[in-house]
Amino acid sequence: MEVLRLGTEFFTDPHADYSWIRERRPTSRVITPLGNEVWLVTRYADARAALADPALHKDNAEFHALAEAKYGPIPRHELKDAINSHMLAADPPDHTRLRKLVGKAFTGRAIAALRPRIEEIAASLLDTMEAGPDRVDLLDTYAFPLPITVICELLGVSMDDRDDFRNWSNTLLQSADMEAHTAAARSLAGYLTALVDERRDHPTDDMLGAIVAASADRDQLSRNEAISMAFLLLIAGHETTVNLIGTGMYALLRDPVQFEALRADPALVPGAIEEFLRWDGPVHLATLRFTASPTVIGGVSIPAGEVVLVSLTSANRDPERWPDADSLDVRRPATSHLAFGHGIHHCLGAPLARLEGEVAFTALLSRFPSLTLDADPSTLTWRPSTLIRGLDRLPVRLH
Repeated sequence: MEVLRLGTEFFTDPHADYSWIRERRPTSRVITPLGNEVWLVTRYADARAALADPALHKDNAEFHALAEAKYGPIPRHELKDAINSHMLAADPPDHTRLRKLVGKAFTGRAIAALRPRIEEIAASLLDTMEAGPDRVDLLDTYAFPLPITVICELLGVSMDDRDDFRNWSNTLLQSADMEAHTAAARSLAGYLTALVDERRDHPTDDMLGAIVAASADRDQLSRNEAISMAFLLLIAGHETTVNLIGTGMYALLRDPVQFEALRADPALVPGAIEEFLRWDGPVHLATLRFTASPTVIGGVSIPAGEVVLVSLTSANRDPERWPDADSLDVRRPATSHLAFGHGIHHCLGAPLARLEGEVAFTALLSRFPSLTLDADPSTLTWRPSTLIRGLDRLPVRLH
């Protein structure tokens, strides 16, 4: 099968490429803009099946051994164990054990209890925006600080460090510069290691304190697992919501009909959140999986030891699943989208992201009903990441 090469325009607008691939080569061997050669799954039905397929594994140590057997010795990232021993990189039974540990913090009741505090944070940010200049970057003033404040409070992490987290996160998720990537990983791993060790010496009743307390039990978490879990919750806990708010608002600002429908009827907001997630969700490609044995996906046989990427962005625009899939419709029932994945690795923080999104859009549209885009769309750039789908900035006028 011919290998497809995806150009750098894939970061800006992947939808044109996906339309062609879904129709002609729905499961394809591709070279990503970052130079990685992988298998890419693009149709909704195939993506949903692949995300729940037990033949596709996540365990990095297992994949590393398979890859070395196939390609020869491969250098191991010096920090992989320190920040990559979390549930998103694990298979059962380890995944089951890790997910169970933090699952209690993300129950429907636990998340609903956070609503008053999230509303308070949103109102405070909007107060600051209203008292400042009319022109702002919505990502910097609202979309980023809201979820990072929530997750830092849940973990008991100082808000003074939030800009460092943002820089480390951006580098880890989108930089092709291995030196910069390693430096960011080292900085974040060092920071989280110090936090975990501090919690061990001085226990707290926040989420990180609970994770560390569990790590004292040898049947629960190792020290590396505790550090990795903190890493996952901190990075994933704000990245999805930042881009849900940013990309969703960008879509509304370019579509006055949809904007006015949502502004006029706040009851549409929860459903609109699902449509934003479907139409252009915050996670572009699901985190990598690999074939532990020969596997058939979408009628294509994939050998053992191959990396498989499932495109959530493409699956959610599949016209075989949604009529007029390329159109944004805040009244569309879109709850079966794959923006948060599917199967055992379905995003544990999805209820929190949905709640933050609902609060963020409701409060913003109520406070600034005349909000407008303050830039030519052609001048805006998208983050160069195959994992995260989001804008670098979102200039707006508040009035």
